[in-house]
Amino acid sequence: MLDGEELRKHSSAGLGFTKEDRDEHIRRIAETARRLTETGVVVIVAAISPYRAAREEARQKIVNFIEVYCRCPLAVAEARDTKGLYARARRAELLHFTGIDDPYEEPLHPEVIVDTDKGTVSASVDKICDALKRCGFLTGGLE
Repeated sequence: MLDGEELRKHSSAGLGFTKEDRDEHIRRIAETARRLTETGVVVIVAAISPYRAAREEARQKIVNFIEVYCRCPLAVAEARDTKGLYARARRAELLHFTGIDDPYEEPLHPEVIVDTDKGTVSASVDKICDALKRCGFLTGGLE
């Protein structure tokens, strides 16, 4: 599991949130994922990747890439924000914040869309597993 927030502390330390820095952060994550998958490791990347071009570049680098779009209305994301980041962005204390003063370009053709404001976490996991089975990447159940 490659967590974008954790990787920002290490391999992407020093990068900010400009478009260029975000693209570089995703490029670094994609390169790590590519290297791991080439050795047979199954990799899940959890990262905010707001720009289509960066996601498409990752797709081109990584064999067996499956894009899961976790869709969430902005109001719901703000209500869930335990760190107060959206409030800081609204006060212009955080600049280039996705959904506030920086865009999020929705995926055009993700393999899976999970509407996180509808249904349960379990139902979302089932939807992702069903897509992985359909694509031939997962067999059987998760016990």
